[in-house]
Amino acid sequence: MKKTQRLIVCASLLLAALSIAAVAQAQSPFDGTWHINPSQAKFDPKPFTVYTSQGWYHCVSCTPPYDVQADGQAHPVTGQPFDTESVTVVDPHTTSFVDQKGGKTTTEATVTVSADGKLLTIKSKSYPMGGGAPQSSSLRLKRVGVLPAGVHATSGNWVPTGFTDTDADLTFTFKSNGDELTMTDPTGDSYTAKFDGGNYPFKGSYQTDAVSLKKIDAHTIEETDKHNGTVTNVSKMTVSANGKTMTMVSHDPQRDVTSTFVATKK
Repeated sequence: MKKTQRLIVCASLLLAALSIAAVAQAQSPFDGTWHINPSQAKFDPKPFTVYTSQGWYHCVSCTPPYDVQADGQAHPVTGQPFDTESVTVVDPHTTSFVDQKGGKTTTEATVTVSADGKLLTIKSKSYPMGGGAPQSSSLRLKRVGVLPAGVHATSGNWVPTGFTDTDADLTFTFKSNGDELTMTDPTGDSYTAKFDGGNYPFKGSYQTDAVSLKKIDAHTIEETDKHNGTVTNVSKMTVSANGKTMTMVSHDPQRDVTSTFVATKK
């Protein structure tokens, strides 16, 4: 699955953590179309920290961390899949975000905290790089610890508990051809790579621009995703003996968090 690597405004946290690959051999158990089941996801308990205070938004746990003035205007951001971000304090329980790359909107997100301050909901709309219909998703989180004084209610330490996404975001197809594997998905993400550890282009994604593959055994492979030369995610994928399910253990080395996802072959 794709996209996975930041929380709240870094909505690609979840979505980068779900990148997949397949073994490149004839009649590979990875070949076919797969669909991820959100109800079987297990998230790392390490909290993600953000806060908004005195007119500024601070993404403490983003890699690298960054600060943006929360005035509803687009401000430059470096080191992220986007180059500008606007942050708006909508009301005491809601903030909104718009990320852009090269003047093109990549993600819109609305972040809302519950009345008791314990639960957070992030509703996001992502725009595929190659055009096409925007994809809507929702991420649910719970608060860890207490809300510090003098900050917006969406601030604090948060841990994901579940998510929903469109079928297009949850579906991907693998096809092997000799020692090569091709991955495609309905939103336009794709790559063709060999199992030689080399870097190959990843097309259609703002979060990933290169991928390398390693075959562990007949039912297990490892995919390493990169952005501007930096490793953003390492996923180990294992297909069950009956070939019907794939377990994906996804590790973000920058934040040192690991999450697990399960896909079913269609």
